Amino acid sequence: MNKSVGFDLVFSTYESLGPRKYVLTICIFFVYSVATLANIFIMLVIYLESSLHKPMYIFLFNLICCGLLGSSAVWPKVLSNLLTDLHTSSYEGCLLQVYLLSIYAACTYSTLTVMAYDRYVSICKPLQYHNIMNPSKIKIWLMLSNLIPVFSIAGQIYLTSRIPLCSHNLNKLFCDNLSVINISCGTSSLSLLSNVYGLLIIVCLSVLPTFLILLCYAKILSVSLKVSKNSQSKALGTLTVIMPSDMNVFISVQVTLLPPLLHPVIYGVRTKEIRKCTHDLRIFLCFNVSKNI
Repeated sequence: MNKSVGFDLVFSTYESLGPRKYVLTICIFFVYSVATLANIFIMLVIYLESSLHKPMYIFLFNLICCGLLGSSAVWPKVLSNLLTDLHTSSYEGCLLQVYLLSIYAACTYSTLTVMAYDRYVSICKPLQYHNIMNPSKIKIWLMLSNLIPVFSIAGQIYLTSRIPLCSHNLNKLFCDNLSVINISCGTSSLSLLSNVYGLLIIVCLSVLPTFLILLCYAKILSVSLKVSKNSQSKALGTLTVIMPSDMNVFISVQVTLLPPLLHPVIYGVRTKEIRKCTHDLRIFLCFNVSKNI
């Protein structure tokens, strides 16, 4: 049994912040609140508008859920640490945070891969689209994109939890797998197994999805260059909506505050269907409120 279980980990970074922690608290609280409310609003629009019950927006709904999971696993605890003098976390709580963060990252990559494939089929195989992306297939894609990361990462967390710790100080604002590994006594065969398994997870759940996404985009660009200008602009218009979110996630997937904030901007502002449905929903709500008054 790991003797580290039952001990508290100390986040030493908070002590060095000084008065700056109040500015940081306000910034994190504001951005986290705005991002959460904006994402919930987009989810509400997708849920209420039957015209958005299409594969692309179903996958977008799942992507937003991933973002909310990642940000909610980190920032409420960070805000609590900033506002109090208790800069600690139980070892079990730290592992849970690592688990949720890892699921967020892996599910985000897998969902973006499915979204890229959906766009590839829509643009490159339009006549077969409804057969390939039928409701049963969508359910299968959603289950695979969520369950594979959940069970795969559970194995990594189990291996990490079995490695004893040499220190209880984390020079971080929150827990992540690398930080926990760095304070472990990592010379045993169990540590080696954990590192090998972790590398395999990174390749399968991050590197491979990235390759598949780029491959889908390359196919889309190749096809769009061979068709008419009208079709080209439609295909490229689809890419300009999807690709910024992918770039955002690839560059800052560990910065859990940014992707949830940018998703509503990218999809809410740049997607014509969501803009229209948001406008219609706002008119409907205003009409009902004025009618009741």
